[in-house]
Amino acid sequence: GGLIAYGLIDARTGDRIVTVRGLAERDAKADLAILPLRFTRSGDDLAAVQTAIDGDVTKVRGFLAAQGFKPTEIDLGRLEVLDNNAREYGPQNARARFILGQTLVVRSNDVDRVQGATRNLSDLVRQGVVLQEFRGASYIFTKLNDVRPGMIKEATASARSGAAQFAADSGARLGGIRSASQGSFEINSRDPVSDGQSADASVQKRLRVVTTITYALK
Repeated sequence: GGLIAYGLIDARTGDRIVTVRGLAERDAKADLAILPLRFTRSGDDLAAVQTAIDGDVTKVRGFLAAQGFKPTEIDLGRLEVLDNNAREYGPQNARARFILGQTLVVRSNDVDRVQGATRNLSDLVRQGVVLQEFRGASYIFTKLNDVRPGMIKEATASARSGAAQFAADSGARLGGIRSASQGSFEINSRDPVSDGQSADASVQKRLRVVTTITYALK
Protein backbone atom coordinates (compact mmCIF):
# COMPACT_ATOMS: atom_id res chain seq x y z
CA GLY A 1 0.00 0.00 0.00
CA GLY A 2 1.00 3.53 -0.55
CA LEU A 3 1.62 5.41 2.65
CA ILE A 4 2.48 8.93 1.50
CA ALA A 5 1.28 12.41 2.28
CA TYR A 6 -1.15 13.24 -0.47
CA GLY A 7 -1.11 16.96 -0.10
CA LEU A 8 -1.90 19.99 1.95
CA ILE A 9 -5.31 21.48 1.26
CA ASP A 10 -5.59 24.35 3.68
CA ALA A 11 -3.67 25.82 6.58
CA ARG A 12 -4.94 28.73 8.62
CA THR A 13 -2.69 29.76 11.46
CA GLY A 14 -5.33 32.11 12.79
CA ASP A 15 -7.80 29.28 13.26
CA ARG A 16 -4.88 27.04 14.21
CA ILE A 17 -5.92 24.16 11.96
CA VAL A 18 -4.43 22.27 9.05
CA THR A 19 -6.33 20.17 6.51
CA VAL A 20 -4.51 17.41 4.67
CA ARG A 21 -5.22 14.42 2.51
CA GLY A 22 -3.95 10.91 3.05
CA LEU A 23 -3.65 8.28 0.35
CA ALA A 24 -3.60 4.48 0.60
CA GLU A 25 -3.15 2.11 -2.33
CA ARG A 26 -2.95 -1.66 -2.58
CA ASP A 27 -2.66 -4.19 -5.36
CA ALA A 28 -5.14 -7.05 -5.34
CA LYS A 29 -6.22 -9.90 -7.55
CA ALA A 30 -9.80 -10.35 -8.73
CA ASP A 31 -11.60 -13.20 -7.00
CA LEU A 32 -14.63 -13.55 -9.27
CA ALA A 33 -14.78 -14.05 -13.04
CA ILE A 34 -17.86 -13.86 -15.26
CA LEU A 35 -17.52 -15.22 -18.79
CA PRO A 36 -20.52 -14.95 -21.14
CA LEU A 37 -20.44 -17.11 -24.27
CA ARG A 38 -23.05 -16.20 -26.88
CA PHE A 39 -23.46 -18.24 -30.03
CA THR A 40 -25.96 -18.21 -32.90
CA ARG A 41 -27.48 -20.38 -35.59
CA SER A 42 -29.59 -19.36 -38.57
CA GLY A 43 -31.79 -20.99 -41.20
CA ASP A 44 -35.25 -21.09 -42.75
CA ASP A 45 -36.55 -24.09 -40.76
CA LEU A 46 -37.12 -23.08 -37.15
CA ALA A 47 -37.09 -26.65 -35.83
CA ALA A 48 -33.80 -27.38 -37.59
CA VAL A 49 -32.22 -24.18 -36.26
CA GLN A 50 -33.41 -25.02 -32.75
CA THR A 51 -31.86 -28.48 -33.04
CA ALA A 52 -28.58 -26.92 -34.18
CA ILE A 53 -28.51 -24.46 -31.30
CA ASP A 54 -29.25 -27.28 -28.84
CA GLY A 55 -26.28 -29.14 -30.28
CA ASP A 56 -24.11 -26.09 -29.73
CA VAL A 57 -25.25 -25.90 -26.09
CA THR A 58 -24.06 -29.48 -25.64
CA LYS A 59 -20.73 -28.67 -27.27
CA VAL A 60 -20.18 -25.59 -25.11
CA ARG A 61 -21.08 -27.45 -21.92
CA GLY A 62 -18.70 -30.21 -22.92
CA PHE A 63 -15.94 -27.72 -23.59
CA LEU A 64 -16.44 -26.03 -20.23
CA ALA A 65 -16.52 -29.37 -18.42
CA ALA A 66 -13.23 -30.29 -20.11
CA GLN A 67 -11.79 -27.01 -18.78
CA GLY A 68 -12.68 -28.12 -15.27
CA PHE A 69 -15.83 -26.09 -14.57
CA LYS A 70 -18.60 -27.58 -12.45
CA PRO A 71 -22.24 -27.59 -13.65
CA THR A 72 -23.09 -25.20 -10.81
CA GLU A 73 -20.70 -22.64 -12.32
CA ILE A 74 -22.53 -22.59 -15.67
CA ASP A 75 -25.83 -20.77 -16.18
CA LEU A 76 -28.01 -21.08 -19.28
CA GLY A 77 -29.22 -17.68 -20.43
CA ARG A 78 -32.35 -16.85 -22.36
CA LEU A 79 -32.89 -18.01 -25.92
CA GLU A 80 -33.19 -15.19 -28.46
CA VAL A 81 -35.31 -15.80 -31.57
CA LEU A 82 -35.37 -13.41 -34.52
CA ASP A 83 -37.82 -13.89 -37.42
CA ASN A 84 -36.75 -11.63 -40.26
CA ASN A 85 -40.14 -12.03 -41.95
CA ALA A 86 -41.87 -10.63 -38.88
CA ARG A 87 -39.84 -7.44 -38.80
CA GLU A 88 -41.70 -4.47 -40.22
CA TYR A 89 -38.49 -2.82 -41.35
CA GLY A 90 -36.45 -5.97 -41.67
CA PRO A 91 -33.92 -6.61 -44.44
CA GLN A 92 -35.35 -7.59 -47.80
CA ASN A 93 -34.34 -10.98 -49.16
CA ALA A 94 -32.58 -11.98 -45.96
CA ARG A 95 -30.33 -15.00 -46.36
CA ALA A 96 -32.03 -16.77 -43.46
CA ARG A 97 -35.45 -16.27 -42.00
CA PHE A 98 -34.68 -17.36 -38.43
CA ILE A 99 -31.69 -16.40 -36.27
CA LEU A 100 -31.41 -18.01 -32.85
CA GLY A 101 -28.98 -16.86 -30.18
CA GLN A 102 -28.12 -18.61 -26.94
CA THR A 103 -25.85 -17.55 -24.07
CA LEU A 104 -24.09 -19.62 -21.44
CA VAL A 105 -22.53 -17.71 -18.56
CA VAL A 106 -19.65 -19.02 -16.50
CA ARG A 107 -19.45 -17.57 -12.99
CA SER A 108 -16.43 -18.81 -11.08
CA ASN A 109 -14.07 -17.82 -8.27
CA ASP A 110 -11.25 -19.61 -10.10
CA VAL A 111 -10.11 -16.67 -12.23
CA ASP A 112 -7.05 -18.53 -13.47
CA ARG A 113 -9.24 -21.29 -14.87
CA VAL A 114 -11.43 -18.72 -16.63
CA GLN A 115 -8.36 -17.11 -18.17
CA GLY A 116 -7.24 -20.49 -19.43
CA ALA A 117 -10.64 -21.22 -20.92
CA THR A 118 -10.67 -17.95 -22.87
CA ARG A 119 -7.33 -18.88 -24.42
CA ASN A 120 -8.76 -22.21 -25.57
CA LEU A 121 -11.95 -20.93 -27.19
CA SER A 122 -10.54 -21.82 -30.61
CA ASP A 123 -11.48 -25.40 -29.73
CA LEU A 124 -15.14 -24.37 -29.82
CA VAL A 125 -14.72 -22.62 -33.14
CA ARG A 126 -13.22 -25.78 -34.61
CA GLN A 127 -16.35 -27.64 -33.48
CA GLY A 128 -18.49 -25.25 -35.51
CA VAL A 129 -19.76 -23.08 -32.67
CA VAL A 130 -20.19 -19.52 -33.94
CA LEU A 131 -19.37 -17.15 -31.07
CA GLN A 132 -20.91 -13.69 -31.33
CA GLU A 133 -20.04 -10.37 -29.66
CA PHE A 134 -17.31 -11.95 -27.54
CA ARG A 135 -15.71 -9.31 -25.29
CA GLY A 136 -13.89 -11.58 -22.89
CA ALA A 137 -14.45 -12.18 -19.21
CA SER A 138 -15.13 -9.63 -16.48
CA TYR A 139 -12.87 -9.93 -13.45
CA ILE A 140 -14.24 -8.52 -10.21
CA PHE A 141 -12.74 -7.92 -6.76
CA THR A 142 -15.41 -8.64 -4.15
CA LYS A 143 -13.43 -8.53 -0.89
CA LEU A 144 -13.28 -4.79 -0.38
CA ASN A 145 -14.80 -5.06 3.09
CA ASP A 146 -11.86 -7.24 4.13
CA VAL A 147 -9.26 -4.61 3.26
CA ARG A 148 -11.28 -1.46 3.98
CA PRO A 149 -10.31 -1.01 7.67
CA GLY A 150 -6.59 -1.47 7.01
CA MET A 151 -6.59 0.91 4.04
CA ILE A 152 -8.44 3.60 5.97
CA LYS A 153 -5.87 3.22 8.75
CA GLU A 154 -3.04 3.63 6.23
CA ALA A 155 -4.67 6.70 4.66
CA THR A 156 -5.21 8.25 8.08
CA ALA A 157 -1.57 7.62 9.00
CA SER A 158 -0.53 9.18 5.71
CA ALA A 159 -2.60 12.28 6.43
CA ARG A 160 -1.23 12.57 9.95
CA SER A 161 2.34 12.33 8.66
CA GLY A 162 1.73 15.25 6.30
CA ALA A 163 0.02 17.30 9.01
CA ALA A 164 2.83 16.62 11.49
CA GLN A 165 5.40 17.78 8.97
CA PHE A 166 3.48 21.01 8.37
CA ALA A 167 3.16 21.59 12.11
CA ALA A 168 6.88 21.07 12.59
CA ASP A 169 7.73 23.42 9.72
CA SER A 170 5.46 26.13 11.13
CA GLY A 171 6.72 25.78 14.71
CA ALA A 172 3.44 24.41 16.01
CA ARG A 173 2.39 21.14 17.61
CA LEU A 174 -0.20 18.86 16.07
CA GLY A 175 -3.47 18.57 17.98
CA GLY A 176 -6.46 16.31 17.65
CA ILE A 177 -8.73 15.70 14.69
CA ARG A 178 -11.32 18.41 14.13
CA SER A 179 -13.07 16.70 11.20
CA ALA A 180 -12.50 13.83 8.81
CA SER A 181 -14.05 12.50 5.65
CA GLN A 182 -13.38 9.43 3.57
CA GLY A 183 -13.53 9.49 -0.19
CA SER A 184 -14.98 6.59 -2.12
CA PHE A 185 -12.89 3.51 -2.75
CA GLU A 186 -11.69 3.09 -6.31
CA ILE A 187 -11.00 -0.27 -7.93
CA ASN A 188 -9.07 0.17 -11.16
CA SER A 189 -6.88 -1.94 -13.36
CA ARG A 190 -3.36 -2.21 -12.02
CA ASP A 191 -1.95 -2.00 -15.54
CA PRO A 192 -3.04 0.21 -18.45
CA VAL A 193 -5.91 -1.19 -20.50
CA SER A 194 -6.57 -0.80 -24.21
CA ASP A 195 -8.95 1.84 -25.51
CA GLY A 196 -12.54 0.76 -25.07
CA GLN A 197 -11.71 -1.76 -22.35
CA SER A 198 -12.98 -1.38 -18.82
CA ALA A 199 -11.09 -2.08 -15.61
CA ASP A 200 -13.07 -5.33 -15.35
CA ALA A 201 -11.00 -6.76 -18.21
CA SER A 202 -7.95 -6.94 -15.95
CA VAL A 203 -7.36 -9.61 -13.30
CA GLN A 204 -4.87 -7.47 -11.37
CA LYS A 205 -6.47 -4.51 -9.58
CA ARG A 206 -5.29 -1.33 -7.90
CA LEU A 207 -7.32 -0.32 -4.84
CA ARG A 208 -7.25 3.32 -3.79
CA VAL A 209 -8.81 5.53 -1.12
CA VAL A 210 -8.20 9.13 -0.05
CA THR A 211 -9.10 10.60 3.34
CA THR A 212 -9.39 14.31 4.14
CA ILE A 213 -8.63 15.22 7.74
CA THR A 214 -8.50 18.52 9.60
CA TYR A 215 -6.20 18.71 12.62
CA ALA A 216 -5.95 21.36 15.30
CA LEU A 217 -2.61 23.13 15.75
CA LYS A 218 -1.30 24.05 19.18
